[in-house]
Amino acid sequence: MKIPFKKTFALMTLALSPAIYSIAADGVKVEHLGTNNTLVRVDSDARYLLMPVQEAYDDATVNVVVDGKLERTIYVRLAKSKVDYQVPFDLSPYKGHDVMLNIVTSQNRSTVREAKEDACWKNFETSDTFDTTNREKYRPAFHHTPLYGWMNDPNGMVYKDGTWHLYYQQNPYGSKWQNMTWGHSSSTDLVNWTHHPAAIEPNGLGSVFSGSAAIDSSNSAGFGNDAIVAMYTSAGVSQIQSLAWSTDGGMTFNIYPGNPVLTLESEARDPNFFWNPETKTWTLVLAHALDHEMLFFTSPDMKEWTLQSAFGNGEGAQDGVWECPDLFKLPVDGSGKEKWVLLCNINPGGPFGGSAIQYFTGDFDGKTFKADTDASGKIPTKWLDYGKDNYALVSWSDAPDGRRTAIGWMSNWQYAAEVPTSQFRSANTLPRELSLFTAPDGQIYAASTPSPELEVLRGKLTVNESGRSVTAKGRTYQLPQANDGICEISLNVDPQKSSKVTFSLANTAGEHVTMDYDVKAGTLSFDRRESGLTDFSQDFPAVTVTPTFTDGGDLELRLFVDRSSIEAFANGGKGVMTNLVFPTLPYSTLTVSAEGGKAKIKNIRIHSLNV
Repeated sequence: MKIPFKKTFALMTLALSPAIYSIAADGVKVEHLGTNNTLVRVDSDARYLLMPVQEAYDDATVNVVVDGKLERTIYVRLAKSKVDYQVPFDLSPYKGHDVMLNIVTSQNRSTVREAKEDACWKNFETSDTFDTTNREKYRPAFHHTPLYGWMNDPNGMVYKDGTWHLYYQQNPYGSKWQNMTWGHSSSTDLVNWTHHPAAIEPNGLGSVFSGSAAIDSSNSAGFGNDAIVAMYTSAGVSQIQSLAWSTDGGMTFNIYPGNPVLTLESEARDPNFFWNPETKTWTLVLAHALDHEMLFFTSPDMKEWTLQSAFGNGEGAQDGVWECPDLFKLPVDGSGKEKWVLLCNINPGGPFGGSAIQYFTGDFDGKTFKADTDASGKIPTKWLDYGKDNYALVSWSDAPDGRRTAIGWMSNWQYAAEVPTSQFRSANTLPRELSLFTAPDGQIYAASTPSPELEVLRGKLTVNESGRSVTAKGRTYQLPQANDGICEISLNVDPQKSSKVTFSLANTAGEHVTMDYDVKAGTLSFDRRESGLTDFSQDFPAVTVTPTFTDGGDLELRLFVDRSSIEAFANGGKGVMTNLVFPTLPYSTLTVSAEGGKAKIKNIRIHSLNV
């Protein structure tokens, strides 16, 4: 069919129409190529390009093109109808080069002109600074949080030259999961944290998932004496294991050019490795996630790994996936014995829904882990924390004085992306010391207690009483008002003839957290169903329960209350619950009451906390 000349000319004119340009800010030019493809050209000496985010929308694919070559790809929830916040893209590595973002959005538009109206295009801007001043009501006062963006698993933790290094899963380009990178903070006291630039970033092998780090004191890997060597999961189409090393004390890492050092035909992740002085080899525990087992490897140099055994298939809690292992040996208090502890984080499948930490005690000969059994010959399921908000807990390698110091991610995969914050999402638990004890049932269990460094937080002693009887009427104590009511509460209660002792934290809005010590059952519950904001997820309102190993005796309870969390340690950390709370007003009172008879508060101390 022959097309008339006039119609042909009209079609050519339409096809060759110039792209629609707009100027977002000085040094930023936006060029719309189609309904879902846009170029953002940057011509500025500023440090950052600030990108506008709206969390309600899907990720846009942002291809960073430098001097005409693809340098990296990141994913950002670019704003459509409003800007929730901005995230920085660091331009300083590309100074003197041409930088362009080739952006593909997922929002469908009928025309380019319609696409041009998205809020993001007018709100790109350049700046020499990025404001990280806290704007969040619920940012914790004395827990580690990222300056901004999403955080989940702690990983790669290592102690060196008086410094605790904490690396963690971070999304630098938004407050929901994506762009997995090793963020980095460090501390000399486990209380005050210094933030550093990202330690390990995604590359051609994929995102940087969880892993571990250790000091190679003998230069077995050839990276240098006392190099910090990190092993992590490179997560692209498949999950493979990679190495990086640092010779400047963990501040910057070099990526091993021979990566990956370990591949499998099935999904495996979160390598945790350590030098085993008994076998004089490196030992690696790798989560065989979908097979619900842990794989054990050995290596002389961290580059060539030999599979030795597997443990876990059919044992313990088998729901969800197995992740974030840790393996270490601890003395059993008072017995002169030692046992190996295998941490196995699972999601979902926790005792009260979602993610949680199970563990096994047993023996390890350098190749095979053999778990302890109960009186019936079965391997029991044990939980390190009976709250809903402690996950991916792993320990620092090379910690001083034989300590086994650990820290977890203080959230739950059921609602982590929905908690009522936006500048950042997620905090770490308080650092904790792990130990083993023998319970009345003859089983060996793990306890966790707040690290002793935390005592420096204590400020004014606002309550200090002893020998007070309590009945159903209850006895009420005022909590500190400074810093939104953050405090540490220590109690020792003799239940005497009572059947239940209740501890209630409340505010003037009628919101409250209730903890009940069931004397006969020897359990402590934590009810946050009316604790404040709870409607952001159907899984958030909950009651959790931990054994206390009291046999009906005294309950020693230590509570750390922050702006959005309560961590409860019962009887020296034998019973632990970590739970998030989001009260609309700070909790201002603690009421202790007893049911079924009198109880006695042997002592109670409440400290304000200095931050």
